[in-house]
Amino acid sequence: QVQLVESGGGLVQAGGSLRLSCKASGSILRINRMGWYRQAPGEERELVASASTSGSTDYADSVKGRFVISRDNAENTVYLQMNSLKPEDTAVYYCNADVAYRDYPGGTFRPRVLWGQGTLVTVSS
Repeated sequence: QVQLVESGGGLVQAGGSLRLSCKASGSILRINRMGWYRQAPGEERELVASASTSGSTDYADSVKGRFVISRDNAENTVYLQMNSLKPEDTAVYYCNADVAYRDYPGGTFRPRVLWGQGTLVTVSS
């Protein structure tokens, strides 16, 4: 019932920009942290950026100054603005959220960790 739906991935030349979005839908009581992870071929998944409900943010050193994470709490949406993209940014990007939600109206709210389906970002040199 509750899903994270991602969009915005694609192919871009080095130096270009992309904006990823991730919207949580369903009967949600609250969302704590939301973030973005990425996984390149043959590499482990790594945290790119995260944001609290209040708006405080954390970034991986490799993307500081280039990427910006933001949230629209009214829309249960998190964004990742990616600027000055480099070929090494090529990866599948996954949205992640700590969510308390119920399976149907009137059901029990339970805390859960959700992942998006992933969206591919390819940066050409």
